[in-house]
Amino acid sequence: MSFRTNECQQLTLEDSFINLTDRERTALEKSWAKVFADEIFPAIDEQRFSVLYSDKASRPNAPVNVIIGSLIIKELFDYSDDELVENLMLDLHLQYALHTTSFAEQPLSDKTLSRFRKRCYDYETLHGVDLYHDCVKNLSGKIAQIMKLNGRIRRMDSMMIESNIRFLSRMELIYTCISKLIILLTKDHPDRVVESLKHYADPNDYNRIFYHQRNDDMGAIIQTLLADSNYLLDICKTDFEEATEYQLFVRCLSDQTVVENGNRRLRTREDGTMNSSALQNPSDPDATYRNKSGKLHRGYVANMEETVGKNGSVVTDYQFDKNTHTDSHFLQETLSQMEHSGGEIILVTDGGYDGQDNIALAKEKNVKLVTTALIGKEAPDVLADFEFNEEGTKLLKCAAGYEPVSQSYTKSTRQCRVSFDRNHCAVCPKQEQCHPKIHKKVATFITSKNASNRAKSQRYMQGEEFSNLAKLRNGVETIPSNIRKNYHLDKLPRGKQRGKFFFGSKIAALNFRKLFGFRKGLGNYALNPMLV
Repeated sequence: MSFRTNECQQLTLEDSFINLTDRERTALEKSWAKVFADEIFPAIDEQRFSVLYSDKASRPNAPVNVIIGSLIIKELFDYSDDELVENLMLDLHLQYALHTTSFAEQPLSDKTLSRFRKRCYDYETLHGVDLYHDCVKNLSGKIAQIMKLNGRIRRMDSMMIESNIRFLSRMELIYTCISKLIILLTKDHPDRVVESLKHYADPNDYNRIFYHQRNDDMGAIIQTLLADSNYLLDICKTDFEEATEYQLFVRCLSDQTVVENGNRRLRTREDGTMNSSALQNPSDPDATYRNKSGKLHRGYVANMEETVGKNGSVVTDYQFDKNTHTDSHFLQETLSQMEHSGGEIILVTDGGYDGQDNIALAKEKNVKLVTTALIGKEAPDVLADFEFNEEGTKLLKCAAGYEPVSQSYTKSTRQCRVSFDRNHCAVCPKQEQCHPKIHKKVATFITSKNASNRAKSQRYMQGEEFSNLAKLRNGVETIPSNIRKNYHLDKLPRGKQRGKFFFGSKIAALNFRKLFGFRKGLGNYALNPMLV
């Protein structure tokens, strides 16, 4: 299939829009479809996706901008693929929004969307480039421009996303992995499946094992599962290393069991706790385990960066990863990919994004990182007036303006051990905050640039500017609940790659609603001095 851009975007004499009455035309132009057709559809960059198609002459592709627009509309109204294809044929709103009113036949079929997604998945797997994420990010940036959001103030937050999988006990997990591998062998290599293992391929076997057995039989069942696992390893050897079912089976055994004196047994606490990346369910191998704020999560985490202005807000970038990915990691990735800004950007986050390394990296990009909470021990206020060199390896002056007599720097802890003239510290009014150790000739204490920066942050948090920024940050908390409620986040397909694709469509739909509200005069914020 060869790539061709969509040139059929102008009205023709046979266009269905021309035959509308004035009343019908007015109603259509007041609807969401008008804003989508004028602002979103022309902004879709088709050329970005040309790499998904052949450069040889062959049957042309379905219009990429129609596909991208359809994926956004699909999330906007919670359509299934089939519902979207049907509604595009019958609903003039969709045809007008996607510039297809002049088409003799609508360009989407029942497989168009799934095949396009598959092309994007394969390209990302092969080249490490997420074309759809780049497209959504580009659209978000253009929406921000339309809404006159200059990007000077941004806020960031993350949300946990549960994978649509059932919780499995350790025994159920091992059984399920064995069963899936036996089903594969039964289908492709039935000669390798001995009679004693054939029951794993029976759909009713699971109920017989787990629901029709007495509790005191569980120990014997576990031993049987482990014995069958060893037998399967001997059968398969290295012949099935490319099979997904075999890979999951081996991963499960590695996570859940250990071999001791030639015998396999379940892993115990004494063997070392299983890490959070352990397989949770073979139906979603990418899902990971995390305990956050006392709540257990199995699945993924999304991070969102929102640009804020007096005309509203737009999610201008997003990230999607396993839920073992921390807020701090997300921020570091964002800053690393960001170019140095000509004007200072203020990025407001919660305490999870805090850290001296993050602050330093943000400063390199001309980004002022403002966290509304600080994690860890409070630093004495007097440290805010200490002066260090740029690297933090040397203290230049203390809060009273004295220079150290001598000092040493410990690289592993990033701390300076400093010595001052005893007479200076003994009578210094700031001594009660510094807490130096007074010796015969000198006074010593240990400090660091990190502690000084923390004291400066604490002092900044007492000011009016911080108070206004903290009020702005609270708005980003509405995004998770909005996406869950209005865009059915719990219906994400399994798998990190597929989940990220669908999440991107939901972000695009959310941003379009913000744009539509702006066009209708509904996007203004309450007056905040930081947005003027």
